[in-house]
Amino acid sequence: MNIKTILASTMMAAALLTATGCAVSRGQETVGAYVDDAGITTLVKARMAESKAVSATSISVETLNGVVMLSGFAKSTTEKDTAEGIARGVKNVKSVRNEIAVRP
Repeated sequence: MNIKTILASTMMAAALLTATGCAVSRGQETVGAYVDDAGITTLVKARMAESKAVSATSISVETLNGVVMLSGFAKSTTEKDTAEGIARGVKNVKSVRNEIAVRP
């Protein structure tokens, strides 16, 4: 029974170290920052999916330390600007880099 406890503890420690390593490799200081960024990305994608003015499948969203980067393709400048507005409207977004290309 003691060996099972030690094995379980060792596996949990390895999992925590691995998760922390992922956050640090992305340039974030803590696992909490990584979770916050994932939440921001999810909210931006969800709001784009709800919007009829934006094709959520054509636009990629990435977040790092509260900075949202949009990339992909839009059918018009209006769609590009709408996507940026949606991203800016999400709580905890520090800034938005809009790299969406307009392609008719």
